[in-house]
Amino acid sequence: MTITLNGTQRDFTDLATMNSLLEAVGLAGKPVVVEHNQVALLPREIQTATINDGDVIEIVQITAGG
Repeated sequence: MTITLNGTQRDFTDLATMNSLLEAVGLAGKPVVVEHNQVALLPREIQTATINDGDVIEIVQITAGG
């Protein structure tokens, strides 16, 4: 499956859910904001969102600092 992730086309295998994508890119369990096909997902929606070939996904990791 090919998706656009943060502006770059990437190929993934065995990718069905947003959670599996977060695991694949090393962001599972970390605070993130996800936009899926130009729609911002609520945190609870990340758990159930499915990914299809051609989807456009933006992931931003939330960090604290000062």
